[in-house]
Amino acid sequence: MIVAAAIPLLIEHGEMVTTRQIADAAGIAEGTIFRAFPDKDELLGAVIDAALDPAPLELALGTIDPDLPLAEIVARAAAFAQHRVVEVWRLATSVGTRFHDRKKQPMAESLALTRLLEPHRGELAMPPSRAARTLRALVFAMSHPMMVDKPASPREIANVFLHGVTKPSAPC
Repeated sequence: MIVAAAIPLLIEHGEMVTTRQIADAAGIAEGTIFRAFPDKDELLGAVIDAALDPAPLELALGTIDPDLPLAEIVARAAAFAQHRVVEVWRLATSVGTRFHDRKKQPMAESLALTRLLEPHRGELAMPPSRAARTLRALVFAMSHPMMVDKPASPREIANVFLHGVTKPSAPC
């Protein structure tokens, strides 16, 4: 509850967010924060760890109906993944560099996205797990504020993922 309340405040105020602001947003006494966390830095670290946790994205992907057409699955998955890319970027830029070393590890496979793509294996030119990694990389490349001026729409990402960047009549 404390961490969830702190995420938007940290994005808005950066490290200057106060424990009073966090406590007010969480609907608790400020002292409760220090019963859960030894100091503000530990709380901020927990917020960053929570933001980097892939579980919420996996849960969101799990809400997509696997019986939808592939294009709709990809667009909806791209929308969820894009939201995560932008939110993690906003949080990362709002905190000092001393927190940037937390949880530096490769991105885990997305089992939820792979499961969504599995029923469409026959439509894919690669195994669903590889297609899932490719889609996530494409979402990142077409959404990250350091890579594009304006994020592509989820439908545009889905179109590029499914059809590439060439015109339909262009020979390969």
